Amino acid sequence: MKHVKIPQDRIGALIGDGGETLRRIEQAAEVDLDVDSQNGSVAIDQVGDPIRGMQAPDIVKAIGRGFKPDEALSLLDDEMRMFETIDIERAARNDNDLRRKKGRLIGEDGRTRELMEELTGATVVIYGSTFGVIGQPNEVDVARSAAEMLLDGAPHGAVYSFLERKRAEELKQQGMDYHEFPG
Repeated sequence: MKHVKIPQDRIGALIGDGGETLRRIEQAAEVDLDVDSQNGSVAIDQVGDPIRGMQAPDIVKAIGRGFKPDEALSLLDDEMRMFETIDIERAARNDNDLRRKKGRLIGEDGRTRELMEELTGATVVIYGSTFGVIGQPNEVDVARSAAEMLLDGAPHGAVYSFLERKRAEELKQQGMDYHEFPG
């Protein structure tokens, strides 16, 4: 049995309407979840396929870090999909710096975060003091690198160029031209 702790304000997202999300996770990951809504502790008991069950802690953590349940459940779609977080607070000197760094990651009207998603193919969430990403290993690597560049103070334009270059490389490997890409 494993235990994962999630923030109080994310327990509702984990449980869902009438326990619907909780049941979906249990069924999909072949686990039993026991949620202590007083302290945010979630006990995960594997009851089926151990490989699927191994993903359950990351699914619960991802929902706890602000991902929608469907995005978190996508970890079961492909054994290569992964979930990773970066602690923004570790890169910040104080609360003001933390807010500024989160703002850099989000961008004006959420544009930087959206561009990261569009150009990497990964799903990105900034919640609390963490940057979370779900995707294939290469997508996660590129999103993490872009986030670290922004946290280190790189200009947004340089980060966008990096993301576009990585996207073009990825498409070239797949035999497509970046300019042919529909979106």
